[in-house]
Amino acid sequence: MIEFGVSWCPWCQAAQPLIAEAFAGFEAPYFKVEDGKGRPLGRAFGVKLWPTLIFLHDGEEIARRVRPASTERLHEALAQLADI
Repeated sequence: MIEFGVSWCPWCQAAQPLIAEAFAGFEAPYFKVEDGKGRPLGRAFGVKLWPTLIFLHDGEEIARRVRPASTERLHEALAQLADI
């Protein structure tokens, strides 16, 4: 999973407890990427809003969550990964 965002973003800050709760006990690689102007990785993934969480399996996007407001949506994405 890749999380695109920045530390000063209020949306990113609000999502952190939800992300931590959803990922508790889930074993998977997790990368936090500082995104912003001049950062090509976020643009390559089509990131437009922060935070954007992209769930990958073997380099292929399985799910995407933008500005998650609940752990349910994150759990759904994690379930998609677990089903593979």
